[in-house]
Amino acid sequence: MEPRGRRGRQRLHGRRRGHRDPAQRRARPCKGVEVRVTPLAGLLAPDGTLRAAINTGNKALVQEDGGHLTGVSPALARRLAEELGVPLEPVLYPGAGKVVADAQAGVWTVAFLAVDPAREDHVAFTRPYVTIDTTYAVRPGGPATVEDVDRAGVTILSAAGSAYDLHLDKSIRHAAVVKAESPGASMDRFIAGEGDAVAGVRASLAARFTGNAGAVILPGALAAVGQAMAVPVALREAVPLLGDFLARARGEGMIEAAIEASGAKGLTIPDR
Repeated sequence: MEPRGRRGRQRLHGRRRGHRDPAQRRARPCKGVEVRVTPLAGLLAPDGTLRAAINTGNKALVQEDGGHLTGVSPALARRLAEELGVPLEPVLYPGAGKVVADAQAGVWTVAFLAVDPAREDHVAFTRPYVTIDTTYAVRPGGPATVEDVDRAGVTILSAAGSAYDLHLDKSIRHAAVVKAESPGASMDRFIAGEGDAVAGVRASLAARFTGNAGAVILPGALAAVGQAMAVPVALREAVPLLGDFLARARGEGMIEAAIEASGAKGLTIPDR
């Protein structure tokens, strides 16, 4: 069984420590750390550690290289921890659905998720800080456009609980949608010969299928998905403060710089 989350007590660079299931390991105070007593620190790091859920399945926002996390989501998590004056403990997940499922478990206090009304019973969102393109990879000779994928006899692989999966639930009328437990699992199954198309974040599909003669990434957009910071609904009062944090990060050019440094494509910073 795939773990619900992988933890690493690190500042997004350095060695991960124990990998116990986060549901079995709760928050504990960090000794020797001077916490800046602010309303946001009190909400998100009451014991002196910021625990941020990081979805490694979204390659537009998160990249992994030998245990080192880069991309705009890890950069924002690091920046937030620095502003609060606390250490950062990333809680790693293979897909967004598992992040949302853990929202009430006390495992994390801030996350980076696509905005969708279907998730609002579990989490509260800031305004999006970026939008990303989602699309399909299909087999050579298969559908030529995003619109052509939704037809009888076509099977679409998707990651359960992802933003594009929620979009498919509302928009697909003729094709069959088969759900895998994570973006990586859906692409594994496509490579193994299952399905006619696999939905995903464009950057994730490109990372997996560029140079693969058995897959064609369609040029059109399935959906433009707004990515926001999120907190469990019990911490919704943190949302305006996180909005102020994002405004500072954007105004200083930090978000744009993090995107450029990651090399990720298909991301747009929304107008204010």
